[in-house]
Amino acid sequence: GLPVLESLKGATNLTLDVHLIIVEPIRYVEEFARAGADILTVHYEACKDLQATLDAIHACGVKAGIVINPATDVEVLRPYLHQAEMFLLMSVEPGFGGQAFIPHSFDRIRTLRELLNVQGVETDIEVDGGICHANVKAVLDAGANVIVSGSTIFHGDIAKNVTGYLELFREA
Repeated sequence: GLPVLESLKGATNLTLDVHLIIVEPIRYVEEFARAGADILTVHYEACKDLQATLDAIHACGVKAGIVINPATDVEVLRPYLHQAEMFLLMSVEPGFGGQAFIPHSFDRIRTLRELLNVQGVETDIEVDGGICHANVKAVLDAGANVIVSGSTIFHGDIAKNVTGYLELFREA
């Protein structure tokens, strides 16, 4: 929420990517931008007017990201390839942590990377859901370059889990 974002912004210079998994996120764009978001990522499926939402994000001086759920065809992003600074492909159904990675996500990542390459767009592809040490290299190989991991990091030895990821990222 906003108070957490505000406190984080004051404590770090790292990029803060805020994933607004809410209906009609345009209602909150200005508030999250003021609170310190560097990137506002909104769900294609949750916006009545995605273009207006992207325009509102950019008007606040913030980068825009577009999220699509696993059942949404990557082709819906085609009109927005030049309008977002990041695309987030959900590789689980949004809602709760600990879900298994949906295997057809690899094809979705490759398809999106191909669409971007054909257009000559060097935009980040983020993947969120079910990412673990066993599949992260394949996710990166498919074309993603931003990874979200929750359960794999926070279950067990956090330092060991993070070190494991860092080793895999260096290899990739």
